[in-house]
Amino acid sequence: MKPPVVQPEKPDIHSESFLHSLMRKQLRLSILCASAFLLGLLGLPLANYFFPEVMAKRVFGFTLTWLILGVAFFPAVWLIAWAFIKRSIALEEAEVAEADSDESVSR
Repeated sequence: MKPPVVQPEKPDIHSESFLHSLMRKQLRLSILCASAFLLGLLGLPLANYFFPEVMAKRVFGFTLTWLILGVAFFPAVWLIAWAFIKRSIALEEAEVAEADSDESVSR
């Protein structure tokens, strides 16, 4: 005689385990985006310290340091924020879709 097949418990999108799983994934994403931001934020002073002759070059009438700080830094921050929002929404949708598919399979 075969043992009864135990179906896995369907994930409830309102449960604590579902919420913690989503929060862990979003925490990893947050750490990655914060690391990218800090790399850009700390990279400019470090580039000035280690490569002063390169950073002092004139580009469009500005030193490279000021061009990066005044022009390139803000679009980079916007890009990091945009990537975070898009990926965060995708994580939520993937978790809900997984829960919905598990729910429809168990019916």
